[in-house]
Amino acid sequence: MKIVVIGGTGLIGSKLVKKLGEHGHEAVAASPNTGVNTLTGEGLAEVLAGAQVVIDVSNSPSFEEAAVLEFFETSTRNLLDAEAKAGVGHHVALSVVGTERPPGNAYFRAKIAQEQLIEKSSIPFSLVHATQFFEFVRRIADDATVGDKVRMPPVLFQPIAGDDVARTVGRVAVGTPLNGRVEVGGPDQFRMDEFFREELASWGDPREVVTDPHAQYFGAELLERSLVPEDGGALGQIHYRDWPGRNATGK
Repeated sequence: MKIVVIGGTGLIGSKLVKKLGEHGHEAVAASPNTGVNTLTGEGLAEVLAGAQVVIDVSNSPSFEEAAVLEFFETSTRNLLDAEAKAGVGHHVALSVVGTERPPGNAYFRAKIAQEQLIEKSSIPFSLVHATQFFEFVRRIADDATVGDKVRMPPVLFQPIAGDDVARTVGRVAVGTPLNGRVEVGGPDQFRMDEFFREELASWGDPREVVTDPHAQYFGAELLERSLVPEDGGALGQIHYRDWPGRNATGK
């Protein structure tokens, strides 16, 4: 089948295009780099012609509150409108575990707005909620850094490899629309502060990880299970300790 991947040149999108192609599907990468812009609508009608499935793994270039909300609302409205006109039968969107649970940050609120638009549309849909990617571990540490200290809360943390995310999204995309969501996380749970303390030490990073129950995660304090799947969520196959990119994360 023809599957259009919005954000198809990014981290998860490029993995998806490759995996879907290996399974015999016509996977088309759609992004501004390929002449498709969901914010302006440019190229949407052309790329969606004949598509059975659309997978949206695009992301906002800015996490500023107004900008991220504008991105997901405008992009999603334009995409759903173009899909309806093209007769697309399945809309799949990648979201984040914990968006619907308090406390939320600006990014989570924007993702909720995106999901609400999808749920209200006439197009059958599936939502994949994933935990934080292994590939973003360094960014999480940097965002939590104040001076030479990395402030981390002692909450549960269950990151997942980008390859496992792509595998799950691809499997959902070629199946029957869920008209609901599925959660996926890595195979191992950690305490967030302990995980980063160990990782920074393994990188030879001199920053000190400080356990702080009130430390913020991109602007919001976390509860014990804010970032992990509910019971029954799917699990990835790749353990962080075995992930090929682990040693490169701190470089």
